[in-house]
Amino acid sequence: MNECQIIIDTNVVYSALRSRRGASFRLFSLLHSGKFKINLSVPLVLEYEDVLKSKQPTLAFTNEQIDQFLDYLCLIGNCHDVYYLWRPILRDPGDDLILELAVRANCKYIVTYNKPDFEGVKEFGIEVVTAREYLKIIEELS
Repeated sequence: MNECQIIIDTNVVYSALRSRRGASFRLFSLLHSGKFKINLSVPLVLEYEDVLKSKQPTLAFTNEQIDQFLDYLCLIGNCHDVYYLWRPILRDPGDDLILELAVRANCKYIVTYNKPDFEGVKEFGIEVVTAREYLKIIEELS
């Protein structure tokens, strides 16, 4: 099966760790399904780490467990060096690093809960979807 290349925004990662109910957790439970492959860069992983550790009191995980989770994502994900510096393109400069990675990794989807923040990425052939919408696309949710 040809795996679809995706980027998962930080808010979806946080949501997946916050609750075992919901589309975000379901998406992460499918990491080995062969239906998609996550793509990462050093700046994105550092953003994951910063957000998850700053919100650690709201999670049922220790900082060490968060580190182990991030190490696991780095192990199974496609890691890319990104050299594009088109900024700013999007409203939030922090989201530009996700767009740059999506272009570099030839991703078809960015999975996020902040769809309005990614207005304009269609010009790059990238679709912005929520976790629930992506689960429907890969036929894991009706």
